[in-house]
Amino acid sequence: MPPPLGIDDFISFDPKQAAIGQLLFYDPILSGNKNIACATCHHPDLGTADGLPLGIGEGGVGLGLNRTTGTGKDRIRKRIPRNAPALWNLGAKSLHTLFHDGRLSISERYENGFDSPAEEWLPTGFNSLLAAQAVFPLVAQFEMAGNPSENQVAGAVHDRIDAAWPILAKRVRTIPAYGNAFVEAFDHIETSEDVTIVEIANALAAFMAIEWQSIDSPFDTYLNGDHNALTPSEAEGMALFFGKGNCATCHSGPLFSDQKFHALALPAFGPGRTRRFDPIPRDVGRMGKSDLQEDAYRFRTPMLRNVTLTAPYGHNGAYPTLQGIIRHHVEITPEWSRDMLKLPSAPWIEHVDFAIQDNPREIARLMRHRDTDPIDLSEAEIEKLVAFLGSLTGTTIDQPPFGVPASVPSGLPLDVRAKR
Repeated sequence: MPPPLGIDDFISFDPKQAAIGQLLFYDPILSGNKNIACATCHHPDLGTADGLPLGIGEGGVGLGLNRTTGTGKDRIRKRIPRNAPALWNLGAKSLHTLFHDGRLSISERYENGFDSPAEEWLPTGFNSLLAAQAVFPLVAQFEMAGNPSENQVAGAVHDRIDAAWPILAKRVRTIPAYGNAFVEAFDHIETSEDVTIVEIANALAAFMAIEWQSIDSPFDTYLNGDHNALTPSEAEGMALFFGKGNCATCHSGPLFSDQKFHALALPAFGPGRTRRFDPIPRDVGRMGKSDLQEDAYRFRTPMLRNVTLTAPYGHNGAYPTLQGIIRHHVEITPEWSRDMLKLPSAPWIEHVDFAIQDNPREIARLMRHRDTDPIDLSEAEIEKLVAFLGSLTGTTIDQPPFGVPASVPSGLPLDVRAKR
């Protein structure tokens, strides 16, 4: 059993900076074509994710299951290769690694505090791991940057990853409401000209960390001494989680993640997160970052707070239900079919959607890597595990400190509210 989570387990952020971050999080100004915001793929109505197996980034329209893949020259050119992760409790002090493949971690490898895709070109001054993470979707072609011929941001990224961040920072600081707010909230900012991508990221991190801190679930109440906080089914599921089910082997500690990498041999589909020299669509997980054979097809253990809100499940959203992903963990040959996926229609790229599934050699390589062993769990026991996972849902998550703003300083339109 983990110790309870408390306020002292989280980094302290400035609410004034978080108020700026709230606006930036929902503002499309941070995307290359000014048509997608952080909130598009991490919306509170969708558990801070997007409800899709593989995201629809730059070029898409709408939110969640209603998001379409665009039309004409603005339509998407590729699905996002992995599932959009939820944002709960990312301000925790103990977090040291982020992204499904762990390509961002706290480290002095490049003498800037982080081991990241930007290597030595990552700026210094980030207030947290979460702030460093925030700058990367902004410069990802298919997530927020757009295509090189479409805007200055995307073009700069193809020169060098750090070339785009000053362009985005200038966009933000030259909007008077933003510029003045940064001067007010950051002691070292004397004029709006001083605002860089670092302050923007620090504001985003402050907002996300404060807005989506969740430590008041029934399970948290149980850990704090009230053993009547769980229903009988939840309590029996808890016993399975920490006992026979072996779930806590990887989903360990107060954050329910060992922050390590494990191979589950999840059904593979989509474009994959290919490297430049990969001859076929595939996603080798952690090996794509480390280049170590032993890391092949391994992905970071996700945290589980509010997990009932963040379907579908797996690094690629392969399973639409918790029952399905649990069965995949414990069964030798779990049931899965392509019709489980709710992939927004995109006929011009559908030939890629199941190219990995149709490649027997790649599937054989994938299946050779699996770190979980079969466990004899009945359907009733699986349902009790699901009940326990439900007890990890915060009781006040529908009362966030900031919420969704009515408008943003850029004047750009916000995405409409989503439905689960």
